[in-house]
Formats: sequence, structure tokens, C-alpha cells
Amino acid sequence: MLAIRFDRFGGPEVLTPVDVPAPVAGPGETLITVEAAGVNLADTFQTDGSYLSASQLPHIPGGEVVGRTEDGRRVLAKVTHGYAEQVLCAESALIPIPDDIPAPQALALLTQGLTAWHLLRSAARLQPGESVVVHSAAGGVGSLAVQLAKEFGAGRVLAQASSPDKERLALALGADGIAEHPLSPGADIILDAAGGALFDQALESLADFGRIVTYGNASRTPHTPLDPARLSRLNAAVVGFWLRPALARPGALHGPLKQLLDLTLQGRLRPVTGIEYALTDAQQAHTDLRERRTTGKIVLRPQRNGPTDPGPGAGRLLARPVGNG
Repeated sequence: MLAIRFDRFGGPEVLTPVDVPAPVAGPGETLITVEAAGVNLADTFQTDGSYLSASQLPHIPGGEVVGRTEDGRRVLAKVTHGYAEQVLCAESALIPIPDDIPAPQALALLTQGLTAWHLLRSAARLQPGESVVVHSAAGGVGSLAVQLAKEFGAGRVLAQASSPDKERLALALGADGIAEHPLSPGADIILDAAGGALFDQALESLADFGRIVTYGNASRTPHTPLDPARLSRLNAAVVGFWLRPALARPGALHGPLKQLLDLTLQGRLRPVTGIEYALTDAQQAHTDLRERRTTGKIVLRPQRNGPTDPGPGAGRLLARPVGNG
């Protein structure tokens, strides 16, 4: 079967299409024929060695797929080697999904959607009427966090994005305005995945007893060391968040994911998707993601005949908000 593998650490150029034996299901496992595989920033960190050790090479990346089981069920699943035509998953971890949710939307809900849900509910503990600032508001997590903040009763939601087009997308998704630091008045909650200078600016934009939730460092620059005296002066809290241990808590996966799926089916939540990449174009997908040329959820389609989008610009993501309403 076709898969994408890297045998050494590096940039997108190390991702190579290879033919490998199809996996064989063992006890308690299910074979899935992949309809689409999600691409996440964490995949680029695996590729450059940030997440893996040399002893784990060669490696097929990819942590999430939509596909069908051998008995015909359409499922969403967290996996370990998703950039392939077929993957294995524990039967107990399969999440049935309806046929009327497109694969890219379903994939957006698994990692990005659950991250956005837990950022607001578990980490920030959003209360009705509180103000929320979402950094990277046109990205996979940010675009969903803007919508969920409104759904969960936020009083005012402001968006920060890296270009005018991305700002317009965030406004179309329900943001009340564009955030420019320092804010006046300050925000109750700021969700930050960028790190670096933007984090430092945001910290000064918190209202009394505000919370900034840090869940990534897309800028790849170090934070300024946090001085407890500074937090005391600001009456501020810094909360860290990582999805993987959060999902180990009872009730952290299936209940929130069901809510996200229901909101999507009702048209109240619109996962942002765009042009898809063929599995063999994984290098280009990683390049575009790393260079912040993407918007919303990007996916790989394991079809040997090239990109699934026949129009101009195939291989690049031109994102658009989509929904069922």
C-alpha cells in the first residue's frame, strides 16, 4: 500500500511516498481504509525531530483519519501512522460518524475541535459574558474557538490573525472585532498558540483576574521568563494546555466530541476547510502549513491519481468556511 514515510529528521523534503505492506489487525484492532488523513502542526514537529527520537525511525506520521472499516462502518479515529492508505486502530477507540459530515470537517473536530472545546471549558473556564481574544483565529483551532466562544456565551470575541484575509474570515465566523495589543479594556481570556512576542504583548492586555491560556509556540521563539511578581501586579493567570493528557480524563473525549458533531450537523458550528492535498503531496502540505499559508483544516487524500481538487492552485489550500446550514 501507499504511505508517506521519513527515514531521517528534517523539513518537508524528507517526506517520501513508499510502498509498504498493508497492516494486519491483531486482537482488538480494526483495519481502516483511509478516506482522508488530517494534517496537524504536531506532524511537522515529528518530522523535524522535535517529538521523536532517532530510535523511532523510519516513521509514518499522521495522528487522525476518517475511513471505513472492513464491515463498512464510517469512522473517525486517532491513530499513529495515518499518512497511509490503510491504518489500524483499537476497536474501542473508533468513533462512528454519519455520511453527511464531510471528512475534512470531521477531522477538524477531532484534534482542533477538541482543543478549542477544552481551551474554553477546561483550561480557561469561560463564564457567560466574559470577553475572549483568540490568536491565530483563522487557523484550525482558532476558527473553531471563535465560534465556540460565542456558542458558550462569551460577551465579546476578538480575533487576531496574520493577514487581512484571515481577519475577514474570523469576522465572518462571528468574531466581534480585531484584537490589537495592548487592549483597552483588557480581556478576560486570551487563547495563545503563537508564543514569543505576541504572548508577552497579550499578557499585558488581560483584565483583572484574566487568564491567558498558552497551548503552543508556533513562532518557535522562546517566551520571556515569567516573573511571579509580574503576574501579581497584573492580577493575571497563565494556564498551560496540552490536549493529549487532557483526553485521558474521564469524559473528556466522547461527550465534547458528540457536542461538536451535533453543532456541526445543526449548522451552528462551521469547521473551516479548503483545497485538499493528495497523499503524495504531503511535502507541499507541510511546507504550506509551516509557512502559515493555510487556513483551517488541511487533509491528505490517499488517492494515487494526484490532488482531489482539479481547479487552479491544486496542492495549495485556499480555505473557505463551510457548514451544513
